[in-house]
Amino acid sequence: MKGICILGATGSIGVSTLDVVARHPDLYKVVALTANGNIDVLFQQCLVHHPEYAVVASEHRADEFRQRIAASTVADIKVLSGSEALQQVATLDTVDSVMAAIVGAAGLLPTLAAAKAGKTILLANKEALVMSGQIFLKAVKDSGAVLLPIDSEHNAIFQCMPAGYATGQQARQARRILLTASGGPFRRTPVEELINVTPEQAIAHPKWDMGRKISVDSATMMNKGLELIEACLLFNMQPDDIQVVIHPQSIIHSMVDYVDGSVLAQMGNPDMRTPIAYAMAWPERFDSGVAPLNIFEVGRMDFEQPDLQRFPCLKLAYQAIKSGGVMPTILNAANEVAVEAFLAEQIRFTDIAKIIEQSMAQFSAEQADTLEAVLQADQQARDIAKTVITHLAV
Repeated sequence: MKGICILGATGSIGVSTLDVVARHPDLYKVVALTANGNIDVLFQQCLVHHPEYAVVASEHRADEFRQRIAASTVADIKVLSGSEALQQVATLDTVDSVMAAIVGAAGLLPTLAAAKAGKTILLANKEALVMSGQIFLKAVKDSGAVLLPIDSEHNAIFQCMPAGYATGQQARQARRILLTASGGPFRRTPVEELINVTPEQAIAHPKWDMGRKISVDSATMMNKGLELIEACLLFNMQPDDIQVVIHPQSIIHSMVDYVDGSVLAQMGNPDMRTPIAYAMAWPERFDSGVAPLNIFEVGRMDFEQPDLQRFPCLKLAYQAIKSGGVMPTILNAANEVAVEAFLAEQIRFTDIAKIIEQSMAQFSAEQADTLEAVLQADQQARDIAKTVITHLAV
């Protein structure tokens, strides 16, 4: 029986993780669940899974949640609040695995704490690795933690790597990674019409059910840009050895091209329970609840090169990882600020890339050797991005 802590339990990854956990009650016990402020969903999860701890990161929602738990049938659950509590539950002695599913930079500190504590980290938060890069990987190596990717693409790559492969290693037999992307909702939209895209249109992903921020990132292909940076770090590959491939059917989740000419692909229905179950059962496999792939219904699969004029955020991500240093941190921070402004209808869809580019132009590619330097660069980039927005606001 393994104890699991789910950081970001009320999001789509957290909900899918709990679905998989419920299928294997003899193998996993929920020790801790955390949420930012969605206490209604968190409360229902607590009633069903009865964790030892529940954390509400948003302080102003925590008191209300404590009262609801105290008056419920699960009053023995310990309710904590604040960002430090996230780190506390991620490092509990009773926790073996940590599902890192908090969206954005907020997930960095608890995920890094779990790495330092030697936990098995199921990494769904790409920003933690994008921001801290080698700092994060060093913590994993030093503590003996196990790092398993949850993003469908990185999980697919991991599955296609040689037997015995561990994240962070260089697989010399693998010469190239083919990182697939759906292309999002605007793959065929005329470029000149993108300026008029609304938040409602941007979050309507054709294949995946995701949160609002990640859905916008998919629409701009920044999501793929962050995954590109993450893939460079996870699999010790150069940016030029990773080819982004638009595959609108989302059946092939990524591929690895080997030196002997073999290309291994991982396929399956677009359901996040597959990579979640793979990581939870690793190095074995167990049932995820995902329906078998009907290849006859798929019928055909298409592949396209991404248009960097249509998707300038992807181009900026390539620039950031090639520059190195703090640039991936700057890219991520400016993007988070820009997406938030777009969802609040303060800027246009096409302004997102402009804000990121102008923010990156204010920095040099200096190294970020400490967590403090990373966090400082992150805050500076956010401040600059907000200044840029004041000049672009609609």
